[in-house]
Amino acid sequence: MLSYRHMFHVGNFADVFKHALLARLLIGLASKGKPLLYLDTHAGIGLYDLTHSWAQKAREYESGIARVWKAEDAPAGIEPYLKAIRDLNPDGALRYYPGSPLIAKRLLRDGDRMVLVELNKVDHEELQAVVGREKHVAVQLMDAYHALKAYVPPAERRGLVLIDSSFDRAREFDRILKALKEAHGRWSTGVYAIWYPIMDTVAMRDFAASMQRSGIRKILRLEIEVRERDDSGLVPGCGMLVVNPPWHFDEEAKPIVKWLAKKLVVSGGGRARVDWLVPE
Repeated sequence: MLSYRHMFHVGNFADVFKHALLARLLIGLASKGKPLLYLDTHAGIGLYDLTHSWAQKAREYESGIARVWKAEDAPAGIEPYLKAIRDLNPDGALRYYPGSPLIAKRLLRDGDRMVLVELNKVDHEELQAVVGREKHVAVQLMDAYHALKAYVPPAERRGLVLIDSSFDRAREFDRILKALKEAHGRWSTGVYAIWYPIMDTVAMRDFAASMQRSGIRKILRLEIEVRERDDSGLVPGCGMLVVNPPWHFDEEAKPIVKWLAKKLVVSGGGRARVDWLVPE
């Protein structure tokens, strides 16, 4: 269960897709005056060194963030995310990559609160060292789905939950659906962002159908594919479901997802999708 280590994959196309959209979600939520909670259920270590031997093994960042962080044709909506990367690497050489906790910390306001959850003890300790002393930040060593029960609904009654599972266990789609339905039952107005890898056609069709039958309304689907589907075992793409996205987030996301599909394609023509899996 704890074998997955993100350092081997850091900065890849999935990170770029996920974190670019996360930044836009947080900006949208923070545009209103009231405080909010950001709950990250699979927080990782927060800050990644791309020169680490694990990151160097597959060098996945070379076909991910390295392709876009200095791009001059980037859509305006992705600029806050790309600026976060450039600010971490002021000498112009790509070495450091921020995980979702650091991206969130950059975009949240002084009155907002973060709860960062990590089950791997070593990663939890590293995350604690990176952000554990920051104001309004709690770093918890616990299971992601137990955290949903513990922190939802938040006292603020506003916020975003990022569910970013590593999918290193069987039946993870089932666990996510069960946890989401329970959390939504307690906090129906919260924003939930669920990242997932694109798997075989049957698995994706079943996941979408289960979400449509869940009774949860207003689910936006965003997907990107960067390589052709084949028998190599490589993940062709990834997606994110957003429950209760901020106003106009769907329109803001379209040019970002389309641009990333073009910039990050490895084989084939690339594919981007932004549509309503379940309307309001």
